[in-house]
Amino acid sequence: MYLADAIKLKSLLLKQIDKLSEEVERVAFIELETDEPLPTIQSRSIEDIEVELQAIRTDLRRLDRLICESNLQTIIETNDGPLPLVEAMEFAIQLKAQARMYQDLAERPKREFQSSYGGKSVIIKHALYDPELYRLKARDVEKRANRISSAIDAANYRTEIDFDPSRYM
Repeated sequence: MYLADAIKLKSLLLKQIDKLSEEVERVAFIELETDEPLPTIQSRSIEDIEVELQAIRTDLRRLDRLICESNLQTIIETNDGPLPLVEAMEFAIQLKAQARMYQDLAERPKREFQSSYGGKSVIIKHALYDPELYRLKARDVEKRANRISSAIDAANYRTEIDFDPSRYM
């Protein structure tokens, strides 16, 4: 199974756990009139659901461990040197945040006129940097982040982990 598929499967398993937990709530109690007898047959018992939950939780833990190991062992080549996948993911997030900050600075005017509170004087707010330079920096940093994100996506589809998803997919 590819790492990309394992990530999707992990999400699916978490959803199944939520659904089974909700099912426990539905089968754990029954509302009856005072003189009505308890039913003798139930579609599924709490114990049935617990067994299924335990199996899914065990698979989820194993899958999560395999994903973590793979994220550490898979190396991404970047302009900043080789990085483990987990570090490359964080680096891409940081670069995108940096690009947003640079873009915000680029969108600000070099000079901004403001009125004082009494309206008697004009205040000029001066940028102590060149907005155009930050526009260019934002573009370059965003390109770096996109290259790393693309490399991460490619690694997710070439990296295989030893997990049989046939019970779920």
